[in-house]
Amino acid sequence: MTIREDIAAARSVVVKIGSSALTSLDGGLDAVRLGMLADAIERRMRRGSDVVIVSSGAVSAGIAPLGLAKRPRDLATKQAAAAVGQLALVNEWSTSFARYNRVVAQVLLTAGDFARRDTHRNAQRTLDRLRSLKAIAVVNENDTTATSEIKFGDNDRLAALVAHLVGADALVLLSDVDGLYDADPRKGHANFVGEVLGPEDLDGVVAGAGGSLGTGGMASKLSAAKLAADGGIPVLLAAAADAEAALSGACSVGTVFGPRDSRMTARRFWVRHAADSSGALHLDAGAVRAVVQRRSSLLAAGITEVNGRFSEGDVVELLAPDHTVIARGVVSYDSAELPPMIGHQSHELPGESIRPVVHADDLVKL
Repeated sequence: MTIREDIAAARSVVVKIGSSALTSLDGGLDAVRLGMLADAIERRMRRGSDVVIVSSGAVSAGIAPLGLAKRPRDLATKQAAAAVGQLALVNEWSTSFARYNRVVAQVLLTAGDFARRDTHRNAQRTLDRLRSLKAIAVVNENDTTATSEIKFGDNDRLAALVAHLVGADALVLLSDVDGLYDADPRKGHANFVGEVLGPEDLDGVVAGAGGSLGTGGMASKLSAAKLAADGGIPVLLAAAADAEAALSGACSVGTVFGPRDSRMTARRFWVRHAADSSGALHLDAGAVRAVVQRRSSLLAAGITEVNGRFSEGDVVELLAPDHTVIARGVVSYDSAELPPMIGHQSHELPGESIRPVVHADDLVKL
């Protein structure tokens, strides 16, 4: 089947909806537009698909009720707007789906929930259980408690991570753009890109930042599409106004991104894309060749330097002699244990220290 046919036939779908599709600067949430999106999602579910919604709009929905003139820039006001808007957002989704006797559940996540393996698994179990109970999960970033500048990227990256978390068969990104162009179509001539099968299809593409209501933009959407495709998930990028066509069997609108040939395991995807790095191991040229070319485990003999404080089971970056990050992996030792071991062959180490520093099964090339 073609990529579009795969997306049309997907049994498990994550649908991400941008702020601009749900809100206006002067009127808060647009109940009519949100209701139309709920209608399109409901029709997709009635054809047998399981749908998880990743909904932006909390900060934007809080702008008008708080009397703000524009999207706030400082973190405290963003979080205040999110605290007001989140309640309105989930209530509107609940009202829209109540017409179909469907229960809506709110799931608030942060980057930290994906970075730690235990909370990552907890989020996965929660979403899986909600789906088994036939509830519709509406996922958003927990903007009210985020300690950084709310950097998921208008929820585009969050949507890609959620798609892999729930084992989705497709990711649909809906916003105010009808697909990928090689330049900003608002600034003059731009060519539409209908299909992306590999890096060569992105040659010459210039992606810009977001608008007044969102924090993402095409650069964020392109990054999220590549992330999901890297995890083996096909992606459709389309306008929210075309939601019916995007979610129907025709799937004839927008830009599609083809997935990699084989899907990463959840653990390897987490190591590569979601986990925080707790430190770094510098490798010599021989160890780089072993890791990159032969896909071998990393042994202490190939390490030249240890940076950071980490514990056994943490994720660390592996650096080439020129300081380029070549891989990430789950380390088997604490940072305090490694310095006496580096540069030594396995037969030179005590019996309890002969296991690989990073096993090949826990190592992902970048």
